[in-house]
Amino acid sequence: MNTGTPLPGAPAGAAADPALFATMSTMRAMRRLRPDPVPDDLLDRLVQAAVWGPSGGNMQRYEYVVVTDPAVMAGLAPLWKRCVDAYLATTGKHAPAGMDEAAYARMVAAIEYQRDHFAETPALIIPCYRFPEPRIEQEGLRVYAEVLGPEATERMGRIQERFSALAEGSCVYPGVQNLLLAARALGLAANITIWHLFLEEEWKAALGIPGDMNTFAAIPVGWPRGRFGPVSRRPVEEVVHRDRW
Repeated sequence: MNTGTPLPGAPAGAAADPALFATMSTMRAMRRLRPDPVPDDLLDRLVQAAVWGPSGGNMQRYEYVVVTDPAVMAGLAPLWKRCVDAYLATTGKHAPAGMDEAAYARMVAAIEYQRDHFAETPALIIPCYRFPEPRIEQEGLRVYAEVLGPEATERMGRIQERFSALAEGSCVYPGVQNLLLAARALGLAANITIWHLFLEEEWKAALGIPGDMNTFAAIPVGWPRGRFGPVSRRPVEEVVHRDRW
């Protein structure tokens, strides 16, 4: 879908400015949700959008737990409260550098509202992924060490855990972003959180998620109580380093 506004510098006949940009620029984290149910077909469309997302290595080993049963949600509410309280007592105790204190207070108020009304959440989506064991032979390891060199090979050994986590995340989070964009396009509120990781084993037990399956987010979804509006972000000129840092 195009807005009809030509892109600056684009060749003649190129696509006009896509409506996707307006969607992204108004995709606030909406934490105050109405208790009204979200139809299953809309939730399926969100997961479909996630499945369309890029997946590292194209392995597509993701699974999605979609919770809509009020009884299950009520059982998860105490876990959510413990996770949010742990966050607000530590990382979330102070406003991030550069964020206005009043704006942060409003965000915390929304987080607390979501915590206190979690049992009323219409839907919760939990993306999961099970990364396969790598298939690497001795000859491959020899070439690996040869092309990287001794210093880089030793350094990779030190950061292997981080590398593996990023590799797994690259298979999941592009799809999660698609899900969030789809929710915004459909008028649904959604926000990504990873606070459940404080008690991941308890969440997995409550939802019957296999022990060898990793969870990557807990995404509450519902119809918003408020209105979407422009996001506040740093301007591009403050974050871009052209050609080198």
